[in-house]
Amino acid sequence: MADELTPETPEEEQPQKKHEQRKNGLYPGVSDELADSMRAGWADTELHGLKPVAQAAHTAERRASLSARFPGERIVVPAGRLKTRSNDTEYPFRASTEYAYLTGDQTENGVLVLEPAGTGGHRATIYLLPRSNRENGEFWLSGQGELWVGRRHSLTEAEQLLGIPAKDVRELADALAEAGGPVRVLRGHDAVIETALTDKVTAERDEELRVHLSEARVVKDAFEVAELQKAVDSTVRGFEDVVKVLDKAEATSERYIEGTFFLRARVEGNDVGYGSICAAGPNACTLHWVRNDGQVRPGDLLLLDAGVETRDLYTADVTRTLPINGTYSDIQRKVYDAVYEAQEAGIAAVRPGAKFRDFHDAAQRVLAEKLVEWGLLEGPVERVLELSLQRRWTLHGTGHMLGMDVHDCAAARTEAYVDGTLEPGMCLTVEPGLYFQTDDLTVPEEYRGIGVRIEDDILVTEDGNRNLSAGLPRASAEVEAWMAALKG
Repeated sequence: MADELTPETPEEEQPQKKHEQRKNGLYPGVSDELADSMRAGWADTELHGLKPVAQAAHTAERRASLSARFPGERIVVPAGRLKTRSNDTEYPFRASTEYAYLTGDQTENGVLVLEPAGTGGHRATIYLLPRSNRENGEFWLSGQGELWVGRRHSLTEAEQLLGIPAKDVRELADALAEAGGPVRVLRGHDAVIETALTDKVTAERDEELRVHLSEARVVKDAFEVAELQKAVDSTVRGFEDVVKVLDKAEATSERYIEGTFFLRARVEGNDVGYGSICAAGPNACTLHWVRNDGQVRPGDLLLLDAGVETRDLYTADVTRTLPINGTYSDIQRKVYDAVYEAQEAGIAAVRPGAKFRDFHDAAQRVLAEKLVEWGLLEGPVERVLELSLQRRWTLHGTGHMLGMDVHDCAAARTEAYVDGTLEPGMCLTVEPGLYFQTDDLTVPEEYRGIGVRIEDDILVTEDGNRNLSAGLPRASAEVEAWMAALKG
């Protein structure tokens, strides 16, 4: 990685260059001649006639809904800033979900501000970093200059792309500090903006904003549904990629699986939507196994929980539990088929007017019945469910909302989410599982070390539901046939 410009010799040994630095106002080691050279001779690269981003047709309506919820109040929604990974390197930037949802923009340091307008609504302005300044050397001397990190859109270009008036974000903190009237800010993304508003906001009012923006995404619009389907389709191809290279994973580790899926995510989307779980053998019993450094052995199962995030930041969330050698053993099939039956019951319970908890209850009942049937729990089943005894091996809830966040709408009120009613346009996962830990002495040895989860992305429709991830086989025999065909 290139380092930033530094003097070739210590500054005290360069009296002439030190003098030149004072004259040109740039960094140590930059002569007047070089500074003049870097200022001149650049073509005009302003872009004209840009088409709006795909989300622009929807973001205006989303902002209007937000405006109606908080009339007469200034609303501030930041994208966030780069976060340090180590020393002077940063993590790849991912804009805050709420900012991207309301603007369609994904650049760091951006801030959306809704100013109260005289008509009772709001006037939206997006504050962004403009193009790097060539006069003061920022574009080539600053670590965030365009010769280091790439070209930014000009404010005029941003207005064309986003359909929102744009201003220089470097002027915003002072303007907010001086502004009067009630203000709400989305917290946790931009400390500079929050500091400027310290005396103008309250935690309670800001939490109301966060909750509203979460609940606004519970029902997806047509654009969002299309993005989720795109994410799922890429994810299906990523799962196919993994099956084709299982022999290479056996020769290395789970990391080969992780890297294979990541390649698909980066080629067809923005990234993975969350840390991929590539859990082989007993690692599948760890619900969020993301170390992905274990061995991949023939005869074991691979629990692959992964999702592609699209370039507009919508993510899939799909899980399949695959026999590494292509064929389930008798005990693996027994556990897998039980989870499949539970998932079938859960998916069947997803429909408009049903309670959000219904699909969880339906799947848990099937698993409780299986555990009683196998003699692992003492019945009757109603007693098991009343005491939640099956949770020793089912462990987690059966699903969650899905969208721009893998656990979408997480700040929504209980009554609007887990105690709510399903509506057309909601998208959720249905993902029951059974996990028998290697050290669990309450089950026969043949069960120990087996972890199975099956997860699909389900859209609530007007008359029931649609499985967005139906392109991946689920029944055990279908999974084996699919794997055999991919392996040739």
